[in-house]
Amino acid sequence: MSAFQQISSACVKCGKCIPGCTIYRISGDETRSPRGFIDLLGAYQRGELTLDKNAKDIFESCFLCTHCVSVCPSSLPTDELIESVRADIAKTFGITWYKRAFFSLLSHRKMMNFVSACGAFFAPLLFRTRADGMVARLPLPFVKGRVLPSSAKESFLQKFPETIPPACPTENPRHVAIFIGCLSNYNYVQVGESLLTILGKLGIEAFLAKGQSCCGAPAHFTGDKDTVRTLIERNVTYFETIIDSLEAVLVPEATCAAMIVHDWQRFAKDDAPLQARIQKLTPKFMMASVWLQTQTQLPQILAKCIPKQQRITYHDPCHARKVLGVFQEPRALLAQNYALKEMADSNACCGFGGITIQTERFALAQKVGKNKAQMIAQTGADIVSAECNACRMQLVNAMHEQGVAVRFAHPLELIAEALQGSE
Repeated sequence: MSAFQQISSACVKCGKCIPGCTIYRISGDETRSPRGFIDLLGAYQRGELTLDKNAKDIFESCFLCTHCVSVCPSSLPTDELIESVRADIAKTFGITWYKRAFFSLLSHRKMMNFVSACGAFFAPLLFRTRADGMVARLPLPFVKGRVLPSSAKESFLQKFPETIPPACPTENPRHVAIFIGCLSNYNYVQVGESLLTILGKLGIEAFLAKGQSCCGAPAHFTGDKDTVRTLIERNVTYFETIIDSLEAVLVPEATCAAMIVHDWQRFAKDDAPLQARIQKLTPKFMMASVWLQTQTQLPQILAKCIPKQQRITYHDPCHARKVLGVFQEPRALLAQNYALKEMADSNACCGFGGITIQTERFALAQKVGKNKAQMIAQTGADIVSAECNACRMQLVNAMHEQGVAVRFAHPLELIAEALQGSE
């Protein structure tokens, strides 16, 4: 019996997964619910369901928020099955040219650096710039009326030397690497800069690991297995050469961290040698907030800083809370200097959903984002924070569409501001 059929049979149809399912919340369609997906996947494996355009539309409407996995009494990996069928969809229908072009850029660092720099140069001609991003001046495909992140003239990895010693070295030097993630590298450079500020205050040497590649998450959630394998193998080969010299590899992006720590091993489940190599590396990869909260004196230092007169609400990225179980650490750090006001459902998906949702099914992202923007507004907070720049991109646009005047800031940015404000 195939994995599809086994899991289809194992689902007891209890319905615990349905109330919090991101797509079901906005569609009300049982077919587009976790148990609906599972039934359809079982039928597909048995040859009772043709992988036609209708099936493609259904399977690509899942946001892969993993809510169903996190609450399932049987721990059924519904997300893994949908990722698998998306690989079949990619083979059947092909991958659109613009996705292939984007994945190719993410696979070639020098070319991506060039494109990002060109984007920064030409952006003023095509976009109206705002403090939190850009809005298209022209009715361009996919972006009309949307707030998009700006491109940096220099990426984070280009902007700084590979090794950055602390301004105040300690007797027992500590060395950590940074896996920056593509959005922080090319769009939200201030996140990496804030992490460098924090590490400098702690007397910790930062290694920017310039041989790193994209973690592979965009291609993985689209079904482009060849690109994912290339990126995983490239990263594994690189980090094997440096991992023993590092105390940890800090990742300021929830999606990247979940991809590396969780999804790399699942992807390599049929390749025992590669999986073994991954398992030797991943224990040192940690979300930045977790390592800073549990392995440094940062909480004690922040406790001595002057409190900020700002209220924040925290959004839990799906890949942080549901996949990695990370939600207490960023709150603990932020609560030292900011008044924390919880929203109605911080664990609800923001609606980013990946490349396909953001391009071909953006109306779904807008519906989910509308609900989240309203939750944020109801808190009366000055700032909304999340340790994920994919969430940032989605929430900034959702708040723009709903007229919610709340600033978004990554936890590392807020922590750096607290440290600098107390100098």
